[in-house]
Amino acid sequence: MNIMDFNVKKLAADAGTFLSRAVQFTEEKLGQAEKTELDAHLENLLSKAECTKMWTEKIMKQTEVLLQPNPNARIEEFVYEKLDRKAPSRINNPELLGQYMIDAGTEFGPGTAYGNALIKCGETQKRIGTADRELIQTSALNFLTPLRNFIEGDYKTIAKERKLLQNKRLDLDAAKTRLKKAKAAETRASSEQELRITQSEFDRQAEITRLLLEGISSTHAHHLRCLNDFVEAQMTYYAQCYQYMLDLQKQLGRCFPSNYLCNNNQTSVTSLPSASSNVIGSSAMASTSGLVITSPSNPHDLKECSGSRKARVLYDYDAANSSELSLLADEVITVFSVVGMDSDWLMGERGNQKGKV
Repeated sequence: MNIMDFNVKKLAADAGTFLSRAVQFTEEKLGQAEKTELDAHLENLLSKAECTKMWTEKIMKQTEVLLQPNPNARIEEFVYEKLDRKAPSRINNPELLGQYMIDAGTEFGPGTAYGNALIKCGETQKRIGTADRELIQTSALNFLTPLRNFIEGDYKTIAKERKLLQNKRLDLDAAKTRLKKAKAAETRASSEQELRITQSEFDRQAEITRLLLEGISSTHAHHLRCLNDFVEAQMTYYAQCYQYMLDLQKQLGRCFPSNYLCNNNQTSVTSLPSASSNVIGSSAMASTSGLVITSPSNPHDLKECSGSRKARVLYDYDAANSSELSLLADEVITVFSVVGMDSDWLMGERGNQKGKV
């Protein structure tokens, strides 16, 4: 027998096996043939494996969305991964925002209140961007990679063996059907021999599949450790972000009074005696950067103030030089006159900061 004859016979045998399985499967669906049921333990293991695969895929995909919200960036990373190449490093959103803030603050002037605050906020955003990169790298290595290895490795092996088990089961049931239909003694003997062989092969494949499926419990234990690593990575990231923002808040608090940092100054406004408030005339208002001056309600209070008054700022003003005081709309400051100062100006005071307004 030459190789060609052997291949032809093998193809014929494979075609016969495939046809036998197809007939058995069709008859089972039509209710015309009996089906060997798997034992309950094996069925439970198969169900557990399928459930594990489904939820692992969902968790993995949503984690990828969480770590990288940009779908185009995810596709690019996937392509580079399949090509076994490292994806180019790109600036992330916090880093980009931080750079914009720093550039804006530099252009507005680091010496101005707004420009200085923008630079400080931008530096903090860039630190958050660095922490974000570390979170993505750590999570990908310690959490996503093990989940992907299960889907693309262990579960593919389980699916392959499960398919073999299904084929062996069809072979077994087809042999049972042929034995029932056998009439002649010789045919019946041949069918019984075939049934013993297919039963043995089915039992062997069922045992192999069962052993693989029992490993799902170990997979759960491994994924639990990976989940703990992911939680620790997130905890580190959010703790870093909190600390960065806390430090930023302290920096802004030291550089700028609370009135600068709060949009709602109603408390300061309502504490002023409304009955004694008056608005400076149009010419005077223009020369004092837009202030509403509030005088004390009686001469005794005026004496105690030594000429100082409270003023509410009407609009923002950036100091032109170090002798002036930058202002924000709606904040309340103390103003007073200084002998020898130009009559168009007052001296403003906010906490320990002083300057012309």
